[in-house]
Formats: sequence, C-alpha cells, structure tokens
Amino acid sequence: MRPSSSVLLKHAGCSAFLVTNLVNIRYLTGLPVSAGVVLALPRRYVLFVDSRYRDMAERISGSVSVKDVSELPDMMKDVRECGFESEDVTVLRKSSWRKKFPKTTFVPTVGVLQDFRRQKDREELVNLRRAHRMTKELLRRVPSLLRRSITEERLARQLIVWALELGAEGLSFDPIVAFGTHTACPHHRPTSRLLQKGHLVQIDVGVKYRGYCADMSEVYFTVKPTKTQDQVYRTLCLAKNRATKAVKIGASTHDLDNIARGILTKAGIEQYFTHSLGHGVGLDIHEGPSLSKKAKDLALLKNEVITIEPGVYFPGKFGMRVEDMVYVE
Repeated sequence: MRPSSSVLLKHAGCSAFLVTNLVNIRYLTGLPVSAGVVLALPRRYVLFVDSRYRDMAERISGSVSVKDVSELPDMMKDVRECGFESEDVTVLRKSSWRKKFPKTTFVPTVGVLQDFRRQKDREELVNLRRAHRMTKELLRRVPSLLRRSITEERLARQLIVWALELGAEGLSFDPIVAFGTHTACPHHRPTSRLLQKGHLVQIDVGVKYRGYCADMSEVYFTVKPTKTQDQVYRTLCLAKNRATKAVKIGASTHDLDNIARGILTKAGIEQYFTHSLGHGVGLDIHEGPSLSKKAKDLALLKNEVITIEPGVYFPGKFGMRVEDMVYVE
C-alpha cells in the first residue's frame, strides 16, 4: 500500500529520504519518468523533474508537490540527514551528492519501498488482473500457431503483436519460447529453430498494463505425450495446485516451496527442479518475496500477488514449467 511520507520516513528511520529508483518513483507518484527524484519530507513528497515532465507532473493528485530539478539543491540545504536507496545509487552519484550537499549526511538503506510495494491497493490489483487476463488470452491463442511450421523467434514476435492488439503496453519481459530439447533450458532465448511434429513447446510470457506485470507459463504438446512426459506434466500440475491451495495471508514462503518439492520428491524428479517456486509481481516482474528455501522465509501479506511455477528440466531431453499468478486474500 502506498505509504504517506511520514510512514515511509518512520520505516526508513530517517528524517528525509531520496527516492531515485524510477519504478519506485512511479509507485509513489503514478508518473512514468526516465529521469527525476522524489524527496520524502515529514509532511509531503516533492517530485523533482525537468521540463519534459512538468506538464504531466502538475496533474498529479495527492500529497505530492512538483518542482523543477534545478530546485533540489536549495531544498537539500535544510536536510541534515537523508536516507537513500543504496541498491540503486552508484558510487559516482553518491560522490556527486556529497559535493553538492556537503551539509547532508546520507544514510544507505535497502528495500524500503519494496517492503510497501508487496501489498497492492485496489487500483494496483485492477491493473494486475487486467494484465493477467490479457496474458491468459495470449496463451489461449498459442495453439493456433502450432498447427504449422513456425520458428521460436516468430512465435515470440507474434506474442508481442497480440499483446499490443489487446491494449497492453507490451510484454513484461522477453518471452521464453522453446521447442523440443530447448525446453530443457529454463531461460531459453528464442532461436530460428522450426517447430516439428513431436516437439514439446514451452511458453513463458506476461503482458504489461499501466506499468503492472503479469507472468504465466504453459506447456503444449504437438503429438500425444509420451508416458514420461504425461507423468511429469501431471506431477507439475499437482504441485502447482497443492501449493496454490495453501496460499493465504500469513502463509510461509518456505512452507509453500516445501509443499511443491514434496510432491516432486515423491515422483523422483525434485532434483531437476532448479529454481524457486515463485516470486512476487507488480511494477517489476520480480519484486517482494522469493518462494525458495534459499531465500528469507516470509509470511505472505494481504493483497500480495505472487507466482507459483514448479518446473523440471532434463538436460538434452526436455523441460516443463507450469505457472500462474495467485492473489493472497
């Protein structure tokens, strides 16, 4: 949920805070910019932008005032301590700040805005559900292209065209389109490989709508699956469904991962599950929790949106991943 400036400062433990991450600036202001900063003060946010964004920025509603970026030095003269996003600020930029604002002590922080971004408000959920529906439509259309010879690259381009036709801004990430043995690579990049009868097809795609990202994966068979392929696909679907049913407010990310892995272990294929069970989604395709025992164990929050995506990959043979978005309610 978008915090007031006072709540943000309390969470950061600072009397002022500079937001430089462009996605976080969009989160706080609703404005997509390619340059700018937000200064959080006890009673307000101040957005500093150049002339390219002044007209757009002036229409921002709420507790955000707008100033030209040239006015930032004057405002920083009265700031004695200021938190900043250390994961976003380069050494060169911080060095420049020290020279421009010698009276200000800069305090590094990590993940301050990301903590708030985990819980989506009503508008964010509307945008995410719209992006989700569009992505489902993309996957629904895929079989129509598998009835004839097509390359991975061409199918990937068609997904982009469909997304734009449906009203999306584009895709949330470069789509994964893999045929045959290429499916054994979880993050395969589309090539000129032609689809052939008997190929397994793996698609991982998501659209972006009003800045918000969707993420889904599906497997398609061009012929009747082999007994092994059928068993693997059924096992993955079971793991996804069981983990999805366990999603609720307060659920442990480690417990969800264990549920899915337990099912894959019984089937004797858990060792081929090489990535996390899922992740949070929002303005970034990966934000918030990672559903993995290798990551910090977190309790899911109300109105958080995550993916559940068990997958297994057999080198030189094939791989499969089934994925959907889940809303924590």
